[in-house]
Amino acid sequence: METIRAKSISEMHSMLGLEPPKHPLITLFNWEDIRLDDYPETEVQVSFEFYLISQKTLPCGIVKYGRNTYDFNEGVLMCVAPGQVISGSDDNEAEGWALFFHPDLIRKTALGNKMAEYSFFSYDVNEALHLSEEEKGLVTGIVHQIRDEYSKNIDVYTQDLIVSHLELLLNYTTRFYGRQFITRRTHYSDFVSRFESDLYAYFNSDEPQFNGLPKVKDCAKRLGMSPDYLSDMLKQETGKTAQEQIHFVLIDKAKTQLLGSNNTVSEIAYSLGFEYPQYFSKLFKKKTGMTPAEFRNN
Repeated sequence: METIRAKSISEMHSMLGLEPPKHPLITLFNWEDIRLDDYPETEVQVSFEFYLISQKTLPCGIVKYGRNTYDFNEGVLMCVAPGQVISGSDDNEAEGWALFFHPDLIRKTALGNKMAEYSFFSYDVNEALHLSEEEKGLVTGIVHQIRDEYSKNIDVYTQDLIVSHLELLLNYTTRFYGRQFITRRTHYSDFVSRFESDLYAYFNSDEPQFNGLPKVKDCAKRLGMSPDYLSDMLKQETGKTAQEQIHFVLIDKAKTQLLGSNNTVSEIAYSLGFEYPQYFSKLFKKKTGMTPAEFRNN
């Protein structure tokens, strides 16, 4: 499978058979306009150094992301960070749009400093946002405003207006993901239960002594989720992120051992997966307001 790589918007347009872009750092095009005549393979893998926000509808759309393949038969909104690799069939029946913007567009702006807060750029494709018709119309309207802005004569206000529309789009995406977490609460409750059960089973075993503290990425992998999606889902359901939930169970087990055994604080720390007991004591005090010894004595 051939991989298409592009570091500039102009280079990407050329590779995809599109006309030259109207702005060097941002572009919007329809999926049906893409032509991959220079790449005769049925599947093409792409990697761009840009942010991608895409609304796409495929009658029987197959999209590959990482090692997984997903079948979408309805419209979804997908957000991808720079450097990710995506592959998919060249399907001329695909409908929707793709908004690409280079990190340089927002690098010296307030939005650039906030990008890490938009964790959905790290979600897997199967965690894409499913939009209602009203939501689809709203986000499409915003991206069309962005296109209208960069298609005009560029002046001193152009970048500020484009960036403000981008931030509006990302904030609505955050809101709609919140709605998706709520509407799928019954489905996600099973994942919450499994996550908590896995944690208690892990700390009740000898694994922490050999493998250390549980990692969010490993917990997410067992549940078939990306780490950020798991953490955001748990935040909606329990009020705690994945890491906070791990710490909650860890402290709960530590309290049980402190009050129910004669093991030293160091022995308890090692049994829970800490390499250095002082890190355990520091975390315990941060979470409870007391050192392990103070908790045991009181």
